[in-house]
Amino acid sequence: MFRGKKYQESAKQIDKGALYDTTDAMALVVKTATAKFDETVELHVKLGVDSRHADQQVRGAIVLPHGTGKTQRVLVFAKADKAEAAKAAGADFVGEMDMVEKIQKENWFDYDVVVASPDMMGVVGRLGKILGPKGLMPSPKAGTVTPDVAKAVTEIKAGKVEYRLDKTNIIHCPIGKVSFGPEKLTENFNALMGAIIKAKPSAAKGQYIRSCVCASTMGPGVKINAAKLM
Repeated sequence: MFRGKKYQESAKQIDKGALYDTTDAMALVVKTATAKFDETVELHVKLGVDSRHADQQVRGAIVLPHGTGKTQRVLVFAKADKAEAAKAAGADFVGEMDMVEKIQKENWFDYDVVVASPDMMGVVGRLGKILGPKGLMPSPKAGTVTPDVAKAVTEIKAGKVEYRLDKTNIIHCPIGKVSFGPEKLTENFNALMGAIIKAKPSAAKGQYIRSCVCASTMGPGVKINAAKLM
């Protein structure tokens, strides 16, 4: 894979064989981010579970202490009072069947998170094949199927992130922007890792956290000493 000069220069500052303490790792991630835009910092955690088994799934959501630095656009499926409450809480789009038709007919995706009240799931279920592959389908585990849609909107706007395993048993999740600086990134990292550790399935055997890496959008990965987190 071709890497540009800036990336190669940044990579030289990182000892590839080392496992860094969290604060040192975040300082390196910030230092090695050289893009002209405010890069997103992502956490990549490989877990010792098998996501093919239902009892070894790791999924949940948490409000990061300092948010993600990105304003999420929220679509809410709700009616009557709940729809009004969602609008008051700052939802970007609120609707019922009209939104389902817009998504089906126009292939509309101008939103980052979808929230639904339980009574709307019969309607939203029709969008499973469209929203599912994009990871946008509301789910009770992620707190996006809830009677309190207003609270869900407020939390998402405050910096709530969802974490879930991909097919290779890795969780990829943003923990903020480079401009946050090492201290805030460390606090967000600790909050997210705490939630992932807490979510360890009882069926998981052996080493739970196999590897833990943080990187900015264009920067090199920095390995973190996960053993100290357990």
